[in-house]
Amino acid sequence: MTESEKRSQAWIGDAVLALYARRWILDQPDIPPKERAAVFTRMTSNRFLSALGEPTAMEAEIGAIYEREGIESAFRHIESALLPLFARQRSKAKQPGNFRRK
Repeated sequence: MTESEKRSQAWIGDAVLALYARRWILDQPDIPPKERAAVFTRMTSNRFLSALGEPTAMEAEIGAIYEREGIESAFRHIESALLPLFARQRSKAKQPGNFRRK
């Protein structure tokens, strides 16, 4: 895959991840509406993605899955590859004595 193709796939993957994140956030009863934007930003940020790999490559992988297999497959990939780490990070941030921004 050329760098141009990778960036195009990443562009699509970023959109798919954004849609997934918004749907997921709306399904979480413990996230009040006033905190949704902050959770969305953390879940889709390059900082978060870099914990799993190079952010553009992570988004390109999501985009490629979406284009090959459709949105449900891309969502399943996000659920298996990204969501577990995000959930762990979120859980740690909620622990008493943790001064990171929740």
